[in-house]
Amino acid sequence: QVQLVESGGGLVQAGGSLRLSCSASGGQFNRFSMAWFRQAPGKDREIVAGITRSGVVHYADSVKGRFTISKDNGKKTVSLQMDGLRPEDTAVYYCAADVRAILTSPLKLRDREYDYMGQGTQVTVSS
Repeated sequence: QVQLVESGGGLVQAGGSLRLSCSASGGQFNRFSMAWFRQAPGKDREIVAGITRSGVVHYADSVKGRFTISKDNGKKTVSLQMDGLRPEDTAVYYCAADVRAILTSPLKLRDREYDYMGQGTQVTVSS
């Protein structure tokens, strides 16, 4: 059983920065592909960024150049550095783990393809 706990959300003004962290327990973290999803009110959950177990990263077009994902296998954490935040980034952000990924697996882009997901952390960007 894998547990994921997100932290670092909060309220920030437009143009500001936040750093989200996700701490994992259970399983072999170095074998996981990890991703961050978000869900805004009234919208479907969407992928924000992800990193495969081989280190390949993916970003949604809406966050490219502003967000950076990183994975620390030793600390069993995945982080999302968010700079240049905009009001449209307001959402609940979720950390997700794909524990069945193999070295050549491409990043999965849909939340239902992930095996575990955290409870989420709220990010609110004021204009």
